[in-house]
Amino acid sequence: MIQKLRRRLTLLVIGVLVVVTALIVLSIDAMNRRNITSTANAALDVLAENEGRRPDMRSEPPAKPEEGEEPPKPDGEEPPDKPDGTSHAPDGKLRDGRPDFGLSGGASALASLSNAYTVRLDADGGVTEWTSDRADLYDDEQIQAFADEALAQNALRGRVGTQYYRLTGEGDGRLLIALDARLEFLSARRALRSSALAASLACLLLSVGASLLIRKMLRPVQESFERQKQFVWDASHEFKTPLAVISANAELLGREIGPSEYLGYIQSEVKRTDALVQNLLTLARMDKGTVKAEMKRLDLSQALLGVALPFESTVFEAGRTLETDIPEGVFVRGDEAMLQQLAVILLSNALKYSNEGGTIRLSLSQKGRGATITVYNTGAGIAPENLEKIFDRFYREDLSHNSEAGGNGLGLAIARTIAEAHKGRIRAESHFGQDATFIVTLPG
Repeated sequence: MIQKLRRRLTLLVIGVLVVVTALIVLSIDAMNRRNITSTANAALDVLAENEGRRPDMRSEPPAKPEEGEEPPKPDGEEPPDKPDGTSHAPDGKLRDGRPDFGLSGGASALASLSNAYTVRLDADGGVTEWTSDRADLYDDEQIQAFADEALAQNALRGRVGTQYYRLTGEGDGRLLIALDARLEFLSARRALRSSALAASLACLLLSVGASLLIRKMLRPVQESFERQKQFVWDASHEFKTPLAVISANAELLGREIGPSEYLGYIQSEVKRTDALVQNLLTLARMDKGTVKAEMKRLDLSQALLGVALPFESTVFEAGRTLETDIPEGVFVRGDEAMLQQLAVILLSNALKYSNEGGTIRLSLSQKGRGATITVYNTGAGIAPENLEKIFDRFYREDLSHNSEAGGNGLGLAIARTIAEAHKGRIRAESHFGQDATFIVTLPG
């Protein structure tokens, strides 16, 4: 039990750490992508603004000066150099041959994150002209494909793959301004891998630390539970001898004095206490591992019929009806004696809590290579909040609705222990006030 609790707590903590780590990593990646998008959009806005201020390069060039005449200069001065050391050529390009997008200062810093290019489109979306600061990265077909995808989005701005765009103008004057942020996305992926690796290592270290801390925290509980099991073992053995002496003397006394109401009470309580001691011993042996399931292939159909047939008379005398639905040829691997004990516990529990004239039903079905045992009874049922508690040791529901029900609260605990010893599972279902069903699933 303590090991199961420790395992569940460890898995819970590790699960929380994994989820938190994943959220942190994904948040970092989302933030990086948002930064790329916002920076690219800001750069596109600057590029669009500067393109709007530039003269249309497709218009007729200015008239050439007469021979011997100096070309006109704005304000009588030479065109100023750009802050990065490059300068404008008369044809609208930088003197190193690259196209000038009209960026300077902070605007240039915004656009420097990407390869920038402009695409002029006709009314049908065909590319009439394009310029790029890295013309070696693209060809006409790639530019046309990009323009087609951008236009298909029917938006003034957006993203196609790693390329952000903004569309300005109308008709033959449409201009598609693009920024290729492939390097930034590659950097974001590298940052994602790095942060994921660092977060995974941190998660691993925290998981190991949490596991050790949980083990240390539960150690006193484990020791207390072990002492409790040892006490149950010792007390059960100590009870056996005096109970045997009382039972033997009560039997001898009965032979001498004949039938007696008070002697009957003594013998009845001795039997009830002896049953409690036997159940305690069974649980103690299972806890200590001295009783292990002898796993072998067995005919579960015959094993359950061997329990149900003798039980019919008991059910009939109690004024109930026993129904069975046990097909032939259902085989599983398990301990026949332990599985029969489990069936007896569930049938006894069903009889105990069934209503007068009610129905008890024992069913068996094959599930793949495994099997399912179902015990159903009409009656008061089980409150929803008690469906898990009823398998705890010494737990008993409020019996005010059924004064005939007794027991010591160990039967279902033993049934769960037997199911778990077979790597199976037991659970309860109920329509409160109507019926209750116990379902045992066994692997093949």
